[in-house]
Amino acid sequence: MAATDTRVLPIGAAFDRMPFTRRHVLIALALFIAFVIESWEQLALIYVSADLGSAFGIDEAGIGLVLSAVALGMIPGALVWGPIADRIGRRPTSFWSLIAYGLLAFASAFAPTLEVLLTLRVASGLALAGVYTITFPYFLELLPTKQRGKAAVYLSIGWPIGMLAAIGASVALGSLGWHVVVITSAAAGLWAFAIRAWVPESPYWLAARGRQDEARQVLRRLGSPDTGGQDTYTVAAEQLGNPLGLFRGGLAKITVVMLVLNFAFNWGYWGLQTWLPTLLMQRGLSLSASLGFAALSALMMIPGYVSASLLTARYGRKKIFLIYVVAAAAGGLWFATAASTWQLYAGNFVLSFFSLGAWGVWNTWNGEFYPTALRGTGYSWATAAQLVATTVAPSAVGALVAHATGFTATMLVINAFMVATALLALPLPETEGRELE
Repeated sequence: MAATDTRVLPIGAAFDRMPFTRRHVLIALALFIAFVIESWEQLALIYVSADLGSAFGIDEAGIGLVLSAVALGMIPGALVWGPIADRIGRRPTSFWSLIAYGLLAFASAFAPTLEVLLTLRVASGLALAGVYTITFPYFLELLPTKQRGKAAVYLSIGWPIGMLAAIGASVALGSLGWHVVVITSAAAGLWAFAIRAWVPESPYWLAARGRQDEARQVLRRLGSPDTGGQDTYTVAAEQLGNPLGLFRGGLAKITVVMLVLNFAFNWGYWGLQTWLPTLLMQRGLSLSASLGFAALSALMMIPGYVSASLLTARYGRKKIFLIYVVAAAAGGLWFATAASTWQLYAGNFVLSFFSLGAWGVWNTWNGEFYPTALRGTGYSWATAAQLVATTVAPSAVGALVAHATGFTATMLVINAFMVATALLALPLPETEGRELE
């Protein structure tokens, strides 16, 4: 391209005609496994909680505190790592976060007391928050515009895969003690080297930092046909990594609604998942049957994600999210009021299918509300709101279980948060097919 053909373009324009290439598949694999690791860490101890309770002599409330510790550390971690990702880049944030998590998780396996275990799990959560917060914004910033919604929802399938891995580990390794499960979790931190090798820095972030040559190089590697010569790509870089930018102008309303929705949605999901084995045993299922039930539920999540991926690209984020959340709430009501074992299974399968399909859409939609300069920060606040719910829900539901509230009443409390989620999504803008800014 001649110098006279040099253009000044918004960075999103370079993704409009970009094909989905093998390079994207490799990137997807690297970040998919990262999401599997995140899911594994938050779920693995749930399925060996009985051994954990015996080891430290604690009841359900104490176990709930241990299960919440990683999420507790991730709350400040998310708020710290998000602005860091906007300032130093997506790639180094992912790498150093995952490395630090692996080291701290390994140390927690040898905790001599409950206090030390809690401290190390909070610290490992603080570290894990970096990769947990940035995975979806990072992936969105590497995808062609037309495939962004579909591909990002597929990334969410890492959650049930991680859940299945956690269940499998509890079956295969549970007899060896909770320590072995934690050590296995820590080893996953080595995946940071795969991310550094396979995933390039976000060209959106590079352009925002004025690193035009590097941005063009990444775009060429991604197969963009709209790169050439010395094209300059523009990104709104004001308020780079500044949390106050989330509450200025038109973003303020979106931010407030987004924060409350993230809390409600994650409370509804996490309040169930944390105590699902215990709640099922209240309905007469054995521990092994409860684990099998949870595994089948995780399998039902996968077609939920796939269907949501196909539909969101055609009908948009908002419409599919609302339909899936309402359907999930209906499944939750069926599960809560089940009069027989088959209804228990059917209700929870409907709940799992639609709630996780909705999560896949939300993980994408939530990352598209903000410009590049604030995308990591905005997603970090969203993550923090989710993690507040993740921290509160296990203890709150544990208290309901401990006070013998009953299966149906407990489930109805959990399900109310799903209904609130649908109502909160109504004022949010559609983002399907729009260029990222």
